[in-house]
Amino acid sequence: MSDPALRLDGVIRTFRQGERTLEVLRGASLEVRTGEIVALVGPSGAGKSTLLQIAGLLEKPDGGDVAIAGQSAAGLNDDRRTAMRRTLLGFVYQYHHLLPEFTAAENVILPQMIAGKSRKEAAVRAAELLGQMGLAERGDHRPARLSGGEQQRVAIARALANLPAVLLADEPTGNLDPGTAGRVFDHLVEVARAAGTGVLVATHNLQLARQMDRAVLMEDGVLREAAL
Repeated sequence: MSDPALRLDGVIRTFRQGERTLEVLRGASLEVRTGEIVALVGPSGAGKSTLLQIAGLLEKPDGGDVAIAGQSAAGLNDDRRTAMRRTLLGFVYQYHHLLPEFTAAENVILPQMIAGKSRKEAAVRAAELLGQMGLAERGDHRPARLSGGEQQRVAIARALANLPAVLLADEPTGNLDPGTAGRVFDHLVEVARAAGTGVLVATHNLQLARQMDRAVLMEDGVLREAAL
């Protein structure tokens, strides 16, 4: 059996608040398989964003391990962790964070060129992704000329441009109306499945969570399977 796209093994994260030690994650464990879409649910302040930061190698845990496509991040220096993020991970946030001075296509091309692709090769991949996202006619538009849903679809295309093993999404439809959120989510699932990317989505939208393969609940610093 192949390695899971993402494995969290006994992740611990604590923070100091004055004299207090706040245990946000107390041995959280999770596996996301290749091509699997998993919802991460739980109340505000439960530690979902902290978990995503650690899963995305943006923050180091105080204990436990994170492995992406079978590669453990334990003990790696910052340069090695950055290389793993660049090649194995994609991120989508509640706000799209597109570069306003570049077109939709250029926003998808740039991360590929940073990863070493030629502009020509990156442009072909960008056109393919934007087409899959229903944005074939919007590639030459700058973000200001795109609707909120279109901007977020470009952000998803950008996150998937380098064929990451794992896509981490933090409330990716939180700024959108319900109808637009549903359409954006459908595009995300379709393209991620086609690429074989494992996806972990933190969301408060239980309607969207029910459409995923399964859901896990963050509660009291640990993760457990959730029935929605």
